[in-house]
Amino acid sequence: MNKYTLIGRMNSCFNTLEQALIELSQQIQSLPLLAARVFTLPQIEKGKEHDTIEKIEVVQEVGQVARDLALQQYRRLFIHHHQSTVSSKAAVRLPGVICLAVDDNGCLALRQQITLINQLKAELEQIITVESGLTPEQRFDFVHDQLHGLITLSAYRAITLLTDPDSVRFGWANKHIIKNVKRDDIVAQLEKSLKAGRAVPPFNREQWAELVSREIDDVSRLPQQARLKIKRPVKVQPIARVWYQQQQKQVQHPCPLPLIALCQQKTPKIGALPNYDAATVKHKYKPDAEPLRLVVKRLHLYTDQ
Repeated sequence: MNKYTLIGRMNSCFNTLEQALIELSQQIQSLPLLAARVFTLPQIEKGKEHDTIEKIEVVQEVGQVARDLALQQYRRLFIHHHQSTVSSKAAVRLPGVICLAVDDNGCLALRQQITLINQLKAELEQIITVESGLTPEQRFDFVHDQLHGLITLSAYRAITLLTDPDSVRFGWANKHIIKNVKRDDIVAQLEKSLKAGRAVPPFNREQWAELVSREIDDVSRLPQQARLKIKRPVKVQPIARVWYQQQQKQVQHPCPLPLIALCQQKTPKIGALPNYDAATVKHKYKPDAEPLRLVVKRLHLYTDQ
């Protein structure tokens, strides 16, 4: 598929997504609101995206105000939707839930609309990240030449739908992304970065080439059989724990966007999201970490050698 066909598909998909989000907003506003609670988090300033987070102060909004903030968040897709001092690289989250009273027809209509929206989001991500065949560095120009200022993470995020939950409670999750990798694959990745001849701030072109060359040497010196892991920490993030009494089942959802609960039987109990304080986090069980040595800091690459 040529570039112009891809661009046409991307624009068509995005325009349909925007219209579908407008229609979702209209549907939600037309339904009785049983309860709503969202939690605004501090905005991340430009240049502070990678700072360690020790504390997060949460501000709670309820009722109609919470619903309106939720509807704004679903459609907050561009950099110009944020203040100029706020980072566009940091994920902007609005955890919470809005609970709507629905009959069978209303339930079906909302379910179909949210299914459509999530399908469009998945299609947009597929076009940009897979069908384009572009590297992550090349995707930026491909997207932003057409959709200037689009925050792709916000565009990709699916909306989570709940059906008659008994309770929705909130908390915080700390975790790592751990991936086993092979030495030769990492060397190939670094060599590709070196051949690209780019300059990555705060380094100039020569400094960046020197850094990557040093990383290639460090990885190449490892034994072929060395166990390598990428162990990347993920910023603390809000989660929702949803309880279904009849099934005696709890389901945990990531919660970057407000959940939508369709309620035909009752209004669920809604918990609050507490402030986050890293010093008071208690782990139910934290096994001893496997002894690993850091090889490439910026890639979070570790080895057992």
